[in-house]
Amino acid sequence: MAHTPAELEALLMQRSMSDPELLAATEAATDYRILPDATVIKIGGQSMIDRGRAAVYPLVEEIVSARKDHKLLIGTGAGTRARHLYSIAAGLNLPAGVLSQLGASVASQNAEMLGQLLAKHGISSVGDAGLSAVPLYLKEVNAVVFSGMPPYGLWMRPSADGVIPPYRTDAGCYLVAEQFGCKAMIYVKDENGLYTGNPKTDKNATFIPKISVDEMKAKGLHDSILEFPVLDLLKAARHVREVQVVNGLVPGNLTRALAGEHVGTIITAN
Repeated sequence: MAHTPAELEALLMQRSMSDPELLAATEAATDYRILPDATVIKIGGQSMIDRGRAAVYPLVEEIVSARKDHKLLIGTGAGTRARHLYSIAAGLNLPAGVLSQLGASVASQNAEMLGQLLAKHGISSVGDAGLSAVPLYLKEVNAVVFSGMPPYGLWMRPSADGVIPPYRTDAGCYLVAEQFGCKAMIYVKDENGLYTGNPKTDKNATFIPKISVDEMKAKGLHDSILEFPVLDLLKAARHVREVQVVNGLVPGNLTRALAGEHVGTIITAN
């Protein structure tokens, strides 16, 4: 049952923040979609940026061309350098919150580099606080670059196993898409999408064009292409109820995905 603003305020003032009726009342409220015409693109750190100019330059050209017809929020992954930092920090017995800050520093470096490559086209990179200016960048030049690591820092929720931050750049980019109410979330990686195994090491791995979160978990594929928490975020989402994973090493794939084509693997909430 929908509550009036006055009834909702009364519940908020009188009940605990975990009260079932209060939670149900807030759940019934309709979210306002802030950037419904924008698409979030996550550029993989290890899969794309770490490959250098052979992978990045063609992707830059494709982004510049695509922004003529699409509003793009371009998030960057962290990649190999972050893995090296995680290895050292974990060996020093540092907690997940500290590792989160270290991973964020690498993702920010990648955002800065991508932003410099796009600078002559008027596309800038923004820091955490700069996300408030994203609508202005989209209005003026149709694109902006940001670091994909969610700004949890010391507030990172630790994983049940180990100290590697569970919410990394896949999750950070997805959260931007969901909270801004964007129309799509595309992950640009170095594989065609999801397979039954690791296609780099398993010659018998077969491609999966479309799958639900529940099916991924049932098949044991929940941690094979995206960070595990992304799947739970997807299940709980109001706006972005599916994501697409495409191979950014194939020219034109990103452009086709932005146009609504089924290019790689689509992962759905239901």
